[in-house]
Amino acid sequence: MSIAKKLVGQTAAYGLSSIIGRALNYLLVPIYTDVFLPEEYGVVSYLYAFVGFFNILYTYGMETAFFRFANKPEADKALLYNQVLSLIMCTSVLFSGIIILASGAIAGYIGYPEQQEYIVWLAIVLAIDAIVAIPFAWLRLQNKPIKFASIKLTNIVLTVAANVFFLVLCRNIYEGNLLPELRPFISKIYDPDFGVGYIFLINLIANALQIPMLWREFSSFSFKLNKELLRPMLTYAYPLLFMGLAGMVNELIDRVLLEQWLPESFYPGMSNMAAVGIYSACYKLSIFMTLTIQAFRYAAEPFFFSQASDKNSPKAFALVMKWFVIACAFIFLFISANLEDFALLLRSSQYREGIMVVPILLLANLFLGVYYNLSVWFKLTDKTRFGTYISFGGAAITIIGNLLLIPVLGYMGAAIATFICYFSMALVSYFIGNRHYPIPYPVKTIAGYILLAMALAYVALYFPVSGFWIRHIFHLALCAAFAVVVLLRERPRFLTKI
Repeated sequence: MSIAKKLVGQTAAYGLSSIIGRALNYLLVPIYTDVFLPEEYGVVSYLYAFVGFFNILYTYGMETAFFRFANKPEADKALLYNQVLSLIMCTSVLFSGIIILASGAIAGYIGYPEQQEYIVWLAIVLAIDAIVAIPFAWLRLQNKPIKFASIKLTNIVLTVAANVFFLVLCRNIYEGNLLPELRPFISKIYDPDFGVGYIFLINLIANALQIPMLWREFSSFSFKLNKELLRPMLTYAYPLLFMGLAGMVNELIDRVLLEQWLPESFYPGMSNMAAVGIYSACYKLSIFMTLTIQAFRYAAEPFFFSQASDKNSPKAFALVMKWFVIACAFIFLFISANLEDFALLLRSSQYREGIMVVPILLLANLFLGVYYNLSVWFKLTDKTRFGTYISFGGAAITIIGNLLLIPVLGYMGAAIATFICYFSMALVSYFIGNRHYPIPYPVKTIAGYILLAMALAYVALYFPVSGFWIRHIFHLALCAAFAVVVLLRERPRFLTKI
């Protein structure tokens, strides 16, 4: 089996859990946009933006460092697992303890002094997520995608089921729209005033249940801390921490700046937090791109490290990049061409006002995926500091872009700033990487597929066709045209063995 096929298989295995899990999780978007006002949903998005930053801080690059050092020939994988998990446990308890002690002040600072419990719950979620990340990494290292996927899917199913139970079933029974005879019982377990608190509490409970599901990995764990062993891993990891924090700036700071930097009169009759809610809900429509990237990353990171010593690995990495871009370009085209159908997932028409940010965000995430592919060069050469430089440059572009564009273009400006950031990061990484770790990427072919997808998406979006069925047939024909071009060009080289 070629190494390219091997990566496809691993990506499919990990991707199955991501695709099914995200698809189930996406069922929550119609629920949230039906139950909560944009301003209420904006509160959730705003707080989870900060959670994204802290998720990076809690693991501080040690997950990737674990993969790097565990794949060395002389590595004692079990010992490294014990060391890294011990360290993450200690720091997670410390960080969450500080947040819990300061939860009142934090809630007041961000403008929600009556929701101190949200901060406490999120602090516990952060600790759990960081701690279970290492057992999940251990499963990936041991090539156990079935167990990995089953636990991830169980977590998602529990989350979705609990949200449906409380926010749909209980709410309708309480309001008398369904099974009114059960209202006395439901009123004991459901409080309509609890509102978005259900989202945070369900997240906490579902995440905590991952611990018993990973019991075998925890039962084999032995608490050990050796600073001499951990020092080189921390040296490798700390640039990844800063790179991750900068990456979170690129991914999430737009929600924060949109709430703080948008002129109050920009959208008449709409608060800034409502604008955050609309933008965040529309951002969810790029989920099919982000889940593809996430599935790829789960498989690619251990794969790249394991193939580092193979003499043919640069050709394999180039082949992987080409097919990754083809897949993502098709996703971008398909969603953009059928945007009116995907918009129906946003139940309330209020949320659909920002729908045109979706194609821009899809394209932005495509280039983020390209950057993740390109990042192989500084990870394999142990020059992770370059990843930090590039990520900080991207963060600067994101912040400046949002500050300049949000007052002028609103949430469309936030989307454009995201695109400029990820495109710039991919471009810079390619040119620097070409000097330090040359990989023969088929740049003209890759650029051609991206431009073709953009052109076809433009036709679908800006050349209106009357008639529902005729319009949909036309849009599907545009997607089919892209697939035909790929088939005609790539069929002779499809699944080429390296």
